[in-house]
Amino acid sequence: MIEIMTIVLGLEGTAWNLSAAVVSEEDVLYDAESTYKPLQGGIHPREAAQHHASEMKEVVTRALRAVKEEGVLLKHIDAIAYSQGPGLGPCLRTVATAARALSISLKKPLIGVNHCIAHIEIGRWRCGTRDPVVLYVSGANTQVLAYRAGRYRVLGETLDIGLGNAIDKFARYLGLSHPGGPKIEEWASKSSNYVPLPYIIKGMDLSFSGLSTAAKDATDSHPGEKAGICYSFQETAFAMLTEVTERAMAHCSRDELLLAGGVGANKRLQQMLEIMCRDRGARFYVPESRYLKDNGSMIAYVGLIMYKNGDITPLEQSGVNPHYRPDDVKVTWRKSERFKS
Repeated sequence: MIEIMTIVLGLEGTAWNLSAAVVSEEDVLYDAESTYKPLQGGIHPREAAQHHASEMKEVVTRALRAVKEEGVLLKHIDAIAYSQGPGLGPCLRTVATAARALSISLKKPLIGVNHCIAHIEIGRWRCGTRDPVVLYVSGANTQVLAYRAGRYRVLGETLDIGLGNAIDKFARYLGLSHPGGPKIEEWASKSSNYVPLPYIIKGMDLSFSGLSTAAKDATDSHPGEKAGICYSFQETAFAMLTEVTERAMAHCSRDELLLAGGVGANKRLQQMLEIMCRDRGARFYVPESRYLKDNGSMIAYVGLIMYKNGDITPLEQSGVNPHYRPDDVKVTWRKSERFKS
């Protein structure tokens, strides 16, 4: 039996991936998941929620059975954490309902976690970063953030759609199945022929909808250049991200960069950011791929550090928020950290 310490069960299901994880202060004990895969097109919120509802019992049971074999029983779990937002409303409500049921039946405190903050904190924990600028790039979210005075401040973000969604839309236009990111990355690796596409930065903010539209038009104009257009899409979008991120690092005088979110698994994006950091004399961090995509471990971990700081969600305040921003969250767990902020 492992030494008993603070242990939290976390539920994640903001979009296509349903996950239940058990995390201790020292490590991820187990993470079970079930992924919704649309037959065609992108994510259908109602269908994704139905998937989560039908798979919830099996996923939670699998996680609890796995940790039981290591000596962690239900009585050892201190709290139930869940993704409170942002995300797809039907999916969020399904997960929140399950979390409330577990909290009430097991008589454990309930903790609502911001999905974006969870991506950041699991990366900080797994990589051992101190005080980084964060580039958070997922399907619906694209933001550059830094911690200051009790909150994660958004220094720049997309003005329309997240980069992941822009990539998926372009991938569907090419007839590629969801998720489109890995497939676009594979096609991009087959070419180095750059087709000019719009590079849209407004101050510290970015726009990707025009880039996606232009890539579709270029596909129609150059039907034999699919690989080159995928390459150009990536190069343009990632250069935009790298420029804004470098400017944020200079503005905040930070020498660490953390990459978070599902799009962060792209090797070309990692390469561009690593080159930028090396040129600046900064350190670049990216967690394992399993912690870049949506996962229950990140919800459980943030639930754990919130629980240790007394941040409990009363049942009457446990409603979900599909538009829950990271800068809405009071970051109580970093009070004891001593560094310039």
